[in-house]
Amino acid sequence: MARIIDGEKMNLVGKQVRRFRVEQQMSWQQLSAKLETLAVYICRGSVSGIEDQTRTVSDIELWGLAKIPEKPIQSFFDDVDC
Repeated sequence: MARIIDGEKMNLVGKQVRRFRVEQQMSWQQLSAKLETLAVYICRGSVSGIEDQTRTVSDIELWGLAKIPEKPIQSFFDDVDC
């Protein structure tokens, strides 16, 4: 089955996740803990994998990642070249 994303990247939003996390001055662990309060379970190591684009992101995870910094989901795709 063909993948939507070619190459080694597993998601399109990792760079923005990192940018928004850094803007909020949060560590991977702090972001993981805040996500858990929304019933979105992404461990610290998986946050790292999302940011370096070696891990996929589900829709509910993206919702949580947008909810924490109060960003619209579309803003995670603003700098994506497709």
